[in-house]
Amino acid sequence: MKKHIELHKRKVPYTLKVSKRAKRLRLAIYCDGAFIVTTPRNVDVSVIEKFIIQRSQWVIDKLDYFSQFADVFKKKNTNVEYQKYKEQALVLAEEKVKKFNKIYKFSFNKINIKNQKTRWGSCSKKGNLNFNYKIALLPERLAEYIVVHELCHLGQFNHSQKFWNLVAKAMPDYLEIKEELKRSGLRFH
Repeated sequence: MKKHIELHKRKVPYTLKVSKRAKRLRLAIYCDGAFIVTTPRNVDVSVIEKFIIQRSQWVIDKLDYFSQFADVFKKKNTNVEYQKYKEQALVLAEEKVKKFNKIYKFSFNKINIKNQKTRWGSCSKKGNLNFNYKIALLPERLAEYIVVHELCHLGQFNHSQKFWNLVAKAMPDYLEIKEELKRSGLRFH
């Protein structure tokens, strides 16, 4: 259900989703600027609005942050735009893989940049490191985390504790960065 709320003198649109599985109220702002409020059934609108207002600064900050990427995430890119970001992403990925692989010394086949719909990156059994071209739009800290994450799959092709120990070698604060990526609303990976 489409709704609006006034936050900091701004009329902010959001989508209210009622879920029988939801146990609590949840706010999510995605990279395309979509603001989703998920609520358990039978929660009064006044309670929902109070919840949003209490977190209004977070909402405004996220909406403002993602507005700089709105054109990229909302519309289908022209081939020229895609190629531009793809080239930037390849340069970034190659640079970061080189930087972090000094720690790991893993061998890999090649680095690919793709237009992946649901993930930031992947690592194939053949040793190919694949990254979403949109990593070029991320803050450096988040892009580095994604590169390290995929690089570590060359050593552990799973998400076991051994895998996370590898990640921690290059990024001791990986849990914080992982949470930052999750909180950012960039919903891949």
